[in-house]
Amino acid sequence: MINLLIKKIFRKIKQYDTIVIARHTSPDPDAIASQISLRDSIRLTFPKKKVYAVGAGVAKFKYFGGLDKVDETTFEGDSLLIATDVPNKNRIDGVDPSVFTEIFKIDHHPSDEVFGECDWVDETSSSACQMIIELLLKTPLKYDRKIAENLFLGVVSDSDRFLLSYTTPETFALISKLIDKTGIDFVSLYPYLYDRSIDEVRFHGYIGENLTVTENGLAYIEITADIIKKYNVDAATPSNMINDFSIIKDVYAWVFITFDEKNELYKINIRSKGPVINDTAAKYGGGGHKMASGIRLKDKEMIPDIIKDLDLDCLKYKESLEKDV
Repeated sequence: MINLLIKKIFRKIKQYDTIVIARHTSPDPDAIASQISLRDSIRLTFPKKKVYAVGAGVAKFKYFGGLDKVDETTFEGDSLLIATDVPNKNRIDGVDPSVFTEIFKIDHHPSDEVFGECDWVDETSSSACQMIIELLLKTPLKYDRKIAENLFLGVVSDSDRFLLSYTTPETFALISKLIDKTGIDFVSLYPYLYDRSIDEVRFHGYIGENLTVTENGLAYIEITADIIKKYNVDAATPSNMINDFSIIKDVYAWVFITFDEKNELYKINIRSKGPVINDTAAKYGGGGHKMASGIRLKDKEMIPDIIKDLDLDCLKYKESLEKDV
């Protein structure tokens, strides 16, 4: 079934001369790497096509490659939009989905909106990049060493170095084939994800020092714009560090709350190593995986209720562990 869908996706790519690859706002490495890798693969395979990767750039992720600025309303003829790593249209960054002839998504989040007939959603996949690797290996789409490096880093980032439960034998099998076919020096790539400035190291220490931990095993912190400025880091830094705090003993879920001054909203990033958290995220208009979710809020007054519900999720999980003893 999946192989038939992959073949159908390739036929769609072959059909259109103008293709835009988009992803979600406030991108992480998996989002940027998946869209840039797919763009570069299509360009390599079909040099005459007009293929763009769009959205706001992030300086920290410049290694993956440059993004394109386009005005989709000027496209002549039919155009295709492929969205990677994004479950709903209102989170697509850089273009208006409604102006395209056709749209579909390649995504590993639980699906809460249908994009098109070629939607490929695999919740068992570690990352969107893992899905792009599978697409490249099972179709005539070409790839080079740089594309392989980007995809490797995307998988490593979203799987938290293969530590998360979404890492499966299929993840390792695809990564192994990619390395074997391209000969990438994967050890040399890790600094692009994990090297940090002294400002970031000090900021990391601030988070650890100021986490509030409940008796039920929920850790949370609100990081103000003033703190971001004090430590001379950018607004995306907290979300890029959140997985680091999975090692705290007796903490089952943890939450970073930051204020996005540009968009005037609160970003609530949630991670778990046990409790199912995406139901609570969905209750407040967010979503994501069972163990990794997020919420975007205009109303700060809702935050205490979110913390209370997540603390209850931790309590239920804690009680379930005690029953199993």
